[in-house]
Amino acid sequence: MKILFALPAYNEEEGLPKLLETFCAQMEASGYAYQVVIVDDGSTDRTLDIVRELSARMPIDLVRHEKNAGLGETIQDALFRAAELAGPDDIVVTMDADNTHSPASIPGMVQAIAEGADVVIASRYRPGAKVVGLSLMRKVMSQGARVLFQMAFPIPGVRDYTCGFRAYRASMLKRVFAQYGRRLAEEKGFASMAEILLKVSKLGNVAGRDGAPHPITFHEVPMVLRYDLKGGASKMRVGSTVMKTLRMMKRLR
Repeated sequence: MKILFALPAYNEEEGLPKLLETFCAQMEASGYAYQVVIVDDGSTDRTLDIVRELSARMPIDLVRHEKNAGLGETIQDALFRAAELAGPDDIVVTMDADNTHSPASIPGMVQAIAEGADVVIASRYRPGAKVVGLSLMRKVMSQGARVLFQMAFPIPGVRDYTCGFRAYRASMLKRVFAQYGRRLAEEKGFASMAEILLKVSKLGNVAGRDGAPHPITFHEVPMVLRYDLKGGASKMRVGSTVMKTLRMMKRLR
């Protein structure tokens, strides 16, 4: 089994080196084979140079957008490339590239997939979770999004619909792209994370580790979100994200 770390990156020169070094140290301590897939979304800072420098020390597969295409297309390309490189028993992990998510959560997520889950979410809404350094407005917005999604699109086992820190069983992810192709994330911005989750939940039965078909199983583990460690300014525009998320929910209903 191999862990494929799929990262969308746009102007992440501050947080990306720390995140990659921490991730690689965690993988080596856990004994996992790993591969890093980075999609650079037309960065204008030193992100691309940093990735090329680090590729001499760790296995990095780089995909580059010449122009900024937005989070939706970038995370979709990262997942697609990771699914291409993965074997059926591998696991694909996504997270933000700004150092706010800790790779220390990954072994627990991998264990949950080994026990039968197909998608594991590092959740802000489970006992033991903690959010540090996030503004009151963003906390209220996140809680409001959680309530709306749980009412409109209830998914057993899911409370956190928007967090990008997730682990996917690679065999299931291959099936996702076989069905949706490059229409998995049609939203360009942050609403794309919820869109991906909702579309995955509608996939139907998938093959388990024993080969038998079963409905997709979702699981959550508590996470510590360290927004105080974020490298660089936030790229989220709160008002725009809210409106796009509401339009996306209406479209998928």
